Amino acid sequence: MTPKRKTGFVFDELYMWFDSGGGSFPRQPSDGFENPETKRRFHNLLAVTRVLDHLHLIKPAPASEADIARFHTRDYLEFIRRLSAQNGGDAGELTPFGPGSFEIAMLSAGGVIAAVDAVMKGRVNNAYALVRPPGHHAEPNRGRGYCIFGNIAIAVKYAQAKLGTSRIAVVDWDVHHGNGTQLAFYEDPSVLTISVHQDNLYPAQSGAMSDIGEGQGEGYNLNIPMPPGAGVGAYAAAFERVIVPALYAFKPELIVVASGLDANAYDPLGRMMLHSECYRGLTRMLLDAASDLCAGRLVLAHEGGYSEAYVPFCGLAIVEELSGLRTEISDPYLDLVQTRAYQDLQPHQEAVIERARELLARIR
Repeated sequence: MTPKRKTGFVFDELYMWFDSGGGSFPRQPSDGFENPETKRRFHNLLAVTRVLDHLHLIKPAPASEADIARFHTRDYLEFIRRLSAQNGGDAGELTPFGPGSFEIAMLSAGGVIAAVDAVMKGRVNNAYALVRPPGHHAEPNRGRGYCIFGNIAIAVKYAQAKLGTSRIAVVDWDVHHGNGTQLAFYEDPSVLTISVHQDNLYPAQSGAMSDIGEGQGEGYNLNIPMPPGAGVGAYAAAFERVIVPALYAFKPELIVVASGLDANAYDPLGRMMLHSECYRGLTRMLLDAASDLCAGRLVLAHEGGYSEAYVPFCGLAIVEELSGLRTEISDPYLDLVQTRAYQDLQPHQEAVIERARELLARIR
């Protein structure tokens, strides 16, 4: 195998040691949905297929407190540090964590910073940051939905402050709305935030199409709340008709993807129908846009995805496409998902996409 592109890869075994089940969250004993296995199996599949041998490993370093404080309040940072040094606790809403989690969450944010830094400085063409805990639900003063710190928001603000990057686009294809990233840049016209997600899944009443940004940022936040059951046809149409045209209208210097893989057909927390080849195709669309717009500068940061069996195959397809490698490994579930009913674009899905398309005129 010979890669076509120089793809960076961020990973640290400590990410697998993050305890998302400790603290004060009352529940019966369980590994919970946000556990290491999907990410560990994703990493292991890259290793056994030898794809990992052809990636450029990027060693993460913890984000600094100054990095964190560009998005989060100092009080919140100290709150997480204090609970982590004790027996853990809950960062906010559905975000329990155990002792020692502060340091790993800092390393997770630092991993996305490292990926952005490597891409912007030309050490790699693109990068995938397989980090944990995830980040796109975290808000300035609280954690939400398994997210402690807003990894992508922190990395984007780092690129603005330290690298002089003036126009950045964030595309969130996690099945849940990227509320934290939206909040971070809601009044910032230099960051285009796009989230395609299952309508009103999580957080509740978040991610409406009418949420378009405020002040100078008006028009630079774009939500596509897809009906449950959306498949490859709907996602392809959303990208072709709305997301890619939005990127071309905005002309970013860097594209960052919140790469949650929970819109796959086997995810226990979502009700969408994507398969590995769909993720490969969406990645190709973003690679083509990045090639035209920003010298190929594309960073993917891992978010959700809770099917231990299927996330690895979706992740492998993405990394294969990023690097230009192609292994002999076939997705054993692909035929089953491709033949599901209503994979094609449906009229009610198209109506949502066409309404979102009307918002493109606001982007400059």
